[in-house]
Amino acid sequence: AAGCTVVAKPAEDTPLTALALAFLAQEAGVPPGVLNMIAASREHGIDAVADWLADGRVRKITFTGSTPVGKLLARESAATLKKLSLELGGNAPFIVFDDAELDAAVDGLMAAKFRNGGQTCVSPNRVYVQAGVYDAFAAKLAARVAALKVAPATDPAAQIGPMINARAVDKIARHVGDAIERGARVLTGGKRLTELGPHYYAPTVLGDAGGDMQLTCEETFGPVAALFRFDSEDEAVGAANDTPFGLAAYFYTRDVRRIARVSARLETGIVGINEGALASEAAPFGGVKESGYGREGSRYGLDDYLSIKYLCQGGLD
Repeated sequence: AAGCTVVAKPAEDTPLTALALAFLAQEAGVPPGVLNMIAASREHGIDAVADWLADGRVRKITFTGSTPVGKLLARESAATLKKLSLELGGNAPFIVFDDAELDAAVDGLMAAKFRNGGQTCVSPNRVYVQAGVYDAFAAKLAARVAALKVAPATDPAAQIGPMINARAVDKIARHVGDAIERGARVLTGGKRLTELGPHYYAPTVLGDAGGDMQLTCEETFGPVAALFRFDSEDEAVGAANDTPFGLAAYFYTRDVRRIARVSARLETGIVGINEGALASEAAPFGGVKESGYGREGSRYGLDDYLSIKYLCQGGLD
């Protein structure tokens, strides 16, 4: 829509979706050379990206991935002052206040947390539940999660599939193990499913999570919901914002005044209010703080690919 020619490099673990997009573009009549795909290993991909960063003809780079790589791109593109859109890491909080509709909150968390096996950048990583409804919410959530069907994606009944690679499973296991050592309780799951293969981990709910755990500070990127107890609105918002990341946040309440207060105070680019499904092509998608800058989707995302030109004309009289 912006008229830009594109050279895209998909992540080495997930090239097929990008290649399918290129095929569909070709089928739709996009001229050769307008949309170009480079499928490469991590090592060869680094060489290609280095060329793009140094080439003045490349005026814009958009990247979805880790915050360290986003910072590297920002540094290395400075020599040619390229425009950047960076959609980086997250550590999304999910807050359940004591006036929330609990069944709706469980539904929202199931959709947001376990979609794609928890492997999305807006997946809730920290679930804060007000003390008065903590036990009831934990019981409802654990029952729903325990009933999830884990199987290969080729199984039509599968609800949770494999993780993207062995490193992902190792990180999940490390986070869960650290949480248990520091006092968390396993309400369901908490183990590898080696009988299904090396890339499977059981959907997990952890109770009594604390701020000193690895999963509080790092994005788990897997099917693990850690529950934290809180007493007051200020406590919940403070804990939610206590992270260098600011991509997405969620909260459930029936108090209209609280909706206005909490929405304004949460330090994220996206807020789900009584809603677990955030993505829409019509909405600006992106974060603040170390979750990056720029937006995808909507007219704001399109603006990132355009330049403003001011015309001042006279002399026609």
